[in-house]
Amino acid sequence: MLFPSKEWVEKYKDELNKGPWKDSGKEWKHGPVTLVIKKDDKVIKEDVYIILDINQGVCKDARIVSKEEGEKAPFVIYGDYGRWKQIIKGELDPIQGLAQGKLQLKGNLAIIVRFVKAAQDMVKSASRIPTEFLD
Repeated sequence: MLFPSKEWVEKYKDELNKGPWKDSGKEWKHGPVTLVIKKDDKVIKEDVYIILDINQGVCKDARIVSKEEGEKAPFVIYGDYGRWKQIIKGELDPIQGLAQGKLQLKGNLAIIVRFVKAAQDMVKSASRIPTEFLD
């Protein structure tokens, strides 16, 4: 499946709901998270906003949305295409990416840091998707 695409995002929702995140994300009660793949004019021509409506170990919805809708989430994580590719392939831990400035966060970092295991399990779910990258 091509990343990022509507099909990939739908499959990600399915993987979240059947993967280890169901347990590690049970305490998450902090609202949706938006993942932003920033445009780079090489691979991504415009920013792509993926909103994950997650709550207590359940992903109720996952879809590509407008910038306006995506920016309303309490947590928005920004990264370029190459960084998201590294995350999906398991080469970069998202929390370390935030700490190292490889990803940027709009939202409360202290809350995100409390969910290291959940973030790692979300990556495991993404890595189970047969992903084809644009580059």
